[in-house]
Amino acid sequence: MSTIYEALEQSTLVSDGAMGTMLQERGLTDGGSPELWNVERPSAIEDVLEEYASAGARLLTTNTFGGTRGRLAMHGIADRVHELNKAGAEIAKHVAHHHPGTFVMGDVGPTGDLMEPMGTLTIEGATEIFAEQIKGLVDGGVDAILIETMSDLSEVEAAINASREVAPHLPVIATMSFDTNLRTMMGVKPAQAVAKLSALGVRIIGANCGRGMDEMRLIAREMVEARPEGVFIIAQSNAGLPILVGDIFEYQGTPDEMAKFADEMKELGVNIVGSCCGSTPAHTAAIAKEINK
Repeated sequence: MSTIYEALEQSTLVSDGAMGTMLQERGLTDGGSPELWNVERPSAIEDVLEEYASAGARLLTTNTFGGTRGRLAMHGIADRVHELNKAGAEIAKHVAHHHPGTFVMGDVGPTGDLMEPMGTLTIEGATEIFAEQIKGLVDGGVDAILIETMSDLSEVEAAINASREVAPHLPVIATMSFDTNLRTMMGVKPAQAVAKLSALGVRIIGANCGRGMDEMRLIAREMVEARPEGVFIIAQSNAGLPILVGDIFEYQGTPDEMAKFADEMKELGVNIVGSCCGSTPAHTAAIAKEINK
């Protein structure tokens, strides 16, 4: 099997979409731990990933976004970091095995704590936290480490350091969320992220989540224009903006709108197109149809 880099040299790839909203439809409560489902309801996780793979996603994301010790501690399961991350990776690898040419990204989200000087978390401390999670993902067989929805470059650097420490052979993918006037919550601009992360040796850099496709178009353009040679860009937009309907938020972006967005991203030179909050396998299928035509 080729590496992710080799696959990207040949064509634009499609990544999957939202996990959280898909699990909520299957009964996950607002206060529940998605990661716990990796061992308590693994078939539900497998079903979601199978739907995305069948829709055309060649990059599958493990159900481990909140898999660091601190986030799991909120659910009283801080001692199960390795178990839950390994299980999440194994589920995704099982699905990928049935779809040749499909890669598994081990999902690493923010710790939830602020980095110095705004907070008390040091790069060394964050690196230790991420390394514990990444060990579980690697033992479960992931093909790459996905560091996503980040706002602080120091926290991304800590996760990169952890990945290099635990699995220097694996590709690292890093995405930030630019949801505050085209900056991250910590003030990072898209071009700044590309410059910093590529200097750290990351070859797949991009944006996820955010405020919908219109803003992602601007962010992706800035990233494409800023990338040095050998760097690939990934864009994973939310399915539009959420609107409160009754007592729940619903995302208004349709699969057709996402298909148009995917076509524009491919033309722009984005190498991986996926989706984020509020998206479904229908959105992925629309993206894949457009990307692969």
